[in-house]
Amino acid sequence: MKQRTVFLSYTLIVLLSIGFIGTSCESYSFDFDDTPQGNIDALWTILDENYCYFDYKEINWDSIGTSYRARVTPNMSKDALFDLMAQMLSELRDGHVNLIATHDISRYWSWKEDFPPNFNINIIDEYLSTDYATASSMKYKILEDNVGYIYYSSFSNAVSNSGLSQILNRMAICNGIIIDVRDNGGGSLVNVERLASRFFNERKLVGYISHKVGPGHNDFSDLFPKYVDSSNSIRYQKPVVVLTNRACYSATNEFASTMKHAHNATIIGDKTGGGGGFPFSSELPNGWSLRFSTSPTYDADKNHIEFGVEPDIKLEMLPADLNRMKDTYIEYARRMINGTISMNDEMHIQP
Repeated sequence: MKQRTVFLSYTLIVLLSIGFIGTSCESYSFDFDDTPQGNIDALWTILDENYCYFDYKEINWDSIGTSYRARVTPNMSKDALFDLMAQMLSELRDGHVNLIATHDISRYWSWKEDFPPNFNINIIDEYLSTDYATASSMKYKILEDNVGYIYYSSFSNAVSNSGLSQILNRMAICNGIIIDVRDNGGGSLVNVERLASRFFNERKLVGYISHKVGPGHNDFSDLFPKYVDSSNSIRYQKPVVVLTNRACYSATNEFASTMKHAHNATIIGDKTGGGGGFPFSSELPNGWSLRFSTSPTYDADKNHIEFGVEPDIKLEMLPADLNRMKDTYIEYARRMINGTISMNDEMHIQP
């Protein structure tokens, strides 16, 4: 029987350009057999001592562990073990939690699948047509009513300062701009800061972060502040509307939370999908990797953003608009920027 030592460490250094530096200093290791029982025991223990949202989500991890351990058999196949572990991980209701094997990766999608999409990429293509421009991983166009439209599909796609300056310089003539990040599943926080900094005229507190410093469910560091700095390049001063839906996750969730503090920005659409925990990785005795949230993030009022960020204006896509290949979000934003509809207008409420 193969036995493998699993090493875990609380020595975690997180350095973000948005202003957080944090460290902790406890480490340990323990042994688990490379058997179905040993692997699920390792999985449960790693999460028990490192996952950051047990209390916030009111998860009874002891009960879950007892239930799933009872379903393990000595000779179960690797596929059956993987599926059982994936079901166990789904109890955490966290899109940042994955089990990664050579044959599959577990995924939790209910944070977006249980909600209306409020997005249709084919309709976006109608707005962009074939004469859109591309810069800094973004598609952009000035619409016929002099509103700038920017579609950014993933924060994993590089954002350059020169590209952003090019876009904002061209849109200086616009009455305002729309930044559409719907269905943007996240990516790099460097790109979040680089984009958001164009809408702040001074350094601004936008949230907090803490991290695990011990094995107890409540062993966290103090809260460290997160800031966004003002760009030293072109900064946009006219109205900005950010479009969000439930498929905005992780770094995009952070972007929405940050833009709540931009003086000229309004978030409209649906609540974001969440994903406020910074992920960390470990390994099981059989070599499978485990990814999970260890560092919770908060908004500027010290509220968790794990379950998403509320928009300033709640919208639903109207079936009548969909039928005529129009986007309710974009049309509402255009009217708001051009002053023909206000934040208090009731037309955005789904009948």
